[in-house]
Amino acid sequence: MLSKGVTLRGLEVFEALAATGSVAQAAVVTGLSQPAVSQQLRNLETALSTDLVDHGRRPMRLTPAGTSFLARAEAALSQLRLAQSELTVMDLAHLSSLSIGVIDDFENDLTPRLVTILADSLTRCKFTLATAPSHEILQAISDKSLHIAISASDGTMRDGVLEYPLARDPFILVAPRGIVRDGNPMSILPDLPFLRYEREQLISRQIEAHLARQKLDFSDRFEIGSHLALMAMVARRIGWSVTTPLGYMRAGRFHDQVDAFPLPFKPFSRTISLYASADWAGDVPTDVANTMRRLIKTHMIDPALTQLPWLAGDLRLLDA
Repeated sequence: MLSKGVTLRGLEVFEALAATGSVAQAAVVTGLSQPAVSQQLRNLETALSTDLVDHGRRPMRLTPAGTSFLARAEAALSQLRLAQSELTVMDLAHLSSLSIGVIDDFENDLTPRLVTILADSLTRCKFTLATAPSHEILQAISDKSLHIAISASDGTMRDGVLEYPLARDPFILVAPRGIVRDGNPMSILPDLPFLRYEREQLISRQIEAHLARQKLDFSDRFEIGSHLALMAMVARRIGWSVTTPLGYMRAGRFHDQVDAFPLPFKPFSRTISLYASADWAGDVPTDVANTMRRLIKTHMIDPALTQLPWLAGDLRLLDA
């Protein structure tokens, strides 16, 4: 039995404090007031009869006991979030076929979970799932070779296709760890090459259009088709790039070698949406969209806000 005072909210607050080192930032991540964050931590430490953080240091640092407890707490929270996202099983047993295309940004974390959830409902259905870049997914839904597509939006209205917004994904700057001086990423822009996405990709077109609007012109030496390859090049200190939090979270293996910052020029964002053929209007696309929102929040947005609390309010779910 858990000690009285060990609560789910307390574990979430402790996780946020460990990531941010700040009561104020943990409050932003968890949506609580600063006094409530402090109280949750006191309750947890009282229940465990030990100090989890060194209260005399700013930013806060974990004690040895806190470091040990954090690993267990994160594992428990991860399992609870996974269980929560998989609780809702959609009623799709009536379908005879279903084809879905999903943006490749999600293939590491969300797509396997979505497939598992769908498999519980598609008892007598021929099911096809494809992963591809956004521009290919959008073309496929336009050609009606997919019933449902999950992709970055290009802002185009398509005949016979309905759009269900899922999440706002703001663009951020990523640079090699420790290279930015005084927290100002503008200082590195003239000195390091700009690593572009391959120009055919939708994300590249969105970034290039925004840079042109801001009258910003960077080196044209590198053009990378693979997101993970691009992030690896940033980690190897070859250059800097513009990506999004969802892209950043996909490259977890490089997080200890990369720093992320708000854009040092006018901010902009992309929208992740679910598209469905108008013939499919009704419960099926709505249920899949709601499931994707839960998965995105649990496995992408919440972990991203823990690591990058300054994204609070910008990286968020969108209502239908």
